[in-house]
Amino acid sequence: MITNDEVFQIGKINKPHGLQGELSFSFTSSVFDEVECPYLVCEVDGILVPFFIESYRFKNDDTALIKFEGIDTDEEAKVLSKADVFMSRSLVPDGADVACGIDFYIDYKVFDENDKVVGVIVGVDDSTENVLFLVKADGGNEYMIPASDEFVLEIDDEKHTMKMQIPEGLLSLD
Repeated sequence: MITNDEVFQIGKINKPHGLQGELSFSFTSSVFDEVECPYLVCEVDGILVPFFIESYRFKNDDTALIKFEGIDTDEEAKVLSKADVFMSRSLVPDGADVACGIDFYIDYKVFDENDKVVGVIVGVDDSTENVLFLVKADGGNEYMIPASDEFVLEIDDEKHTMKMQIPEGLLSLD
């Protein structure tokens, strides 16, 4: 059985593409194309399941169309829609850069420096030089928080949490 410690997330399956079992796959780590990778791991019903790659082709800079062995119809492919995709750490050489794109942090819960929940990262605005996390609070308020290393205090990838030093007054802006 594959455990979370053995893998790291590199993207997400979007939806089936066509009728032959091909899937649209958005990746957040460049390591996907930099390492010889015979299989990827998808989370299906909470279980990490390996799928061997039959073929793939790039659609654009962050999306590929991927075909897994044994997934040959649109119906079989639908089972993997919205699945998180992981790569085995054993496939990545020591010292290789496994950095992920900023979108990797979507769905992370954000805490302030006092461990108070701020909200959940629901998106990223990278339309300007200053990249922002779009954070939605439980009460429905949305905040734009700078996605800068100087504000990030701690990240826990296992728990999907991020502790940040929120600039003073930012959360009280309307």
